[in-house]
Amino acid sequence: MYKNKRVLAVITARGGSKGLPGKNIRPLLGKPLIVWTIEKALESACIDRVVVSTDSNAIAAVAKEHGAEVPFKRPKRLSGDRVGSYDVVVHAIEYLAHKGNVFDYVALLEPTSPLRKKGDIDRAIMKLIDNEKKADSLVSFGQVTLEHPAVIKKVSGRGYMVPYVKNPEKATGRQGYSPAYFPYGVIYLAKTGSLYKHQSFYQPRTIPYFVERWQCYEVDDIYDLMVIETILRHKIDDISLPISQ
Repeated sequence: MYKNKRVLAVITARGGSKGLPGKNIRPLLGKPLIVWTIEKALESACIDRVVVSTDSNAIAAVAKEHGAEVPFKRPKRLSGDRVGSYDVVVHAIEYLAHKGNVFDYVALLEPTSPLRKKGDIDRAIMKLIDNEKKADSLVSFGQVTLEHPAVIKKVSGRGYMVPYVKNPEKATGRQGYSPAYFPYGVIYLAKTGSLYKHQSFYQPRTIPYFVERWQCYEVDDIYDLMVIETILRHKIDDISLPISQ
């Protein structure tokens, strides 16, 4: 809790990944991928409850073993490839509300984004609550350094390379472009009422929580996992979590 605001953390982890089967419990420096996120959520002084939403018995078992709550099994209708995070988070909110547990803010923590610095979650929560009069949600962003929108291309119907965006900026070298940002799953955070109203963490009054360059990776395939493992070895002091070798 922070400033008397109750905060729920929902960690979403379905079992049917196609890009990297079983990725949420794949070993990463000696511990399952999802555990990196569970540990960070449990470290938080601002989060009141940590819940994992999953359709997988194996993921549920790992989550419980490492201290997270798994009070329900995610229904099949919310377990497909095309189900958005909003619906999954709302399901968790409503399940807990029926049990008499109501929260002022809800945080979505994606287990595929394990590169969180110590204190990232609390700093983000405090930033949004401290700005509650002018902001309703917060999303973690990393600056795009290579694939800037101004240089991204697509193939036209005639088979030619054309700009992906209309009237792209022109600059000499990527440093000359205006900053562009990509959302990463370090944290998505919103007032519960505002999340219902806009049905998204991206709202008219969304503020950024900026992450560093080395945090701008998510696990979608085996190559991502390999890169993130290397970064974790190099940045473990910043993350400040024990590694099981």
